[in-house]
Amino acid sequence: MIPLTAENVKIAAVVSFYMAAALVMVFVNKAVLNGSPDLPLFFLLLQIVIAVILLHVSAAISPNVKLPKIEVAVAKKLAPVVCVGIVGLVFNTLCLRGVEASFFQIARGLQLPLTIAVSSIQTFSVPSKRVLLAAGVVAIGFFVGVAPTSAYSMLDKPSAVALFYGFISSLMIAIHAVLVKSSLPHCNNSTIELAWWTNAGSTVLIIPFVVLSGEHVKLQELINTPGWNANLFIWGSLVTGVFGFLLCIAGLLSVKVTSPITHMFSSAARSVLQTILGVWIFGDLLTVNRGVSILVILIGTMYYTWVKSQEMPPPKAPQPPRDEEEGYALFDANEMGSGEKDNKA
Repeated sequence: MIPLTAENVKIAAVVSFYMAAALVMVFVNKAVLNGSPDLPLFFLLLQIVIAVILLHVSAAISPNVKLPKIEVAVAKKLAPVVCVGIVGLVFNTLCLRGVEASFFQIARGLQLPLTIAVSSIQTFSVPSKRVLLAAGVVAIGFFVGVAPTSAYSMLDKPSAVALFYGFISSLMIAIHAVLVKSSLPHCNNSTIELAWWTNAGSTVLIIPFVVLSGEHVKLQELINTPGWNANLFIWGSLVTGVFGFLLCIAGLLSVKVTSPITHMFSSAARSVLQTILGVWIFGDLLTVNRGVSILVILIGTMYYTWVKSQEMPPPKAPQPPRDEEEGYALFDANEMGSGEKDNKA
């Protein structure tokens, strides 16, 4: 029996907080997108704006949170990471709109293999055989989940477009993880500054597309439509914006107070709960293929985490805390849309 110590209680509380925040993000996002499927970009814009506002609130409250000065030269250097981040987030939102909540993790199941591939290309290195095996297992799980089956009706079958959105989202998140490392020097190695540039830049970039897609007109039409649930959209935007902020804090705390293995097992448990709740809340279809797919993806991901923990070099001597340990993960735009960013190479 695990002793009931203060440390164990803290770990259980952080893991539970992380799982709860992630589940709230996915299901509230899905509920809003179901109720307002024509406003995905405007919904995303509101979430990012809330992230920027919370950054400024944090800076006003804490002297440790320092926001950058606006400089055109820095903006140009950070353009790649900002563009890749917002593209990934847009496709992430479109993927969630097009698939069931329980299928979302399958649709983005190639994130781990793609992250390993992009990291290997960027570092000109070859992953170990065990890492390649883990990536292969996860890829098999993905293809099992998307394979055609007679259990699908025409309405339940995920569209090829939604799967394409999931693939692009996973690829952009993988590239984004690599670009973050090379972008930090342009932000005084401060992840807080990079977080501000990413979210503020994403806000500027997405506004023209909201206008070009006509979502501002669609919003006006929906406001004049008696059947539209405006409260769901407004409160859903607020909840997902705030919980996206809390989710990143929870993810950071989860990594800090637990081992990577424990963190990944909590993510696995969250995936199972997400599937069960998707079936219960939204009436999602759970086929044998989907169940096996989720199981195989989880096995491959947990095996990868174990392998990386074994390959990890001995810990270095403790270093003084720096603000970059507190910043970017707190306000990463890719967390705002899905609650999924656990699988980095």
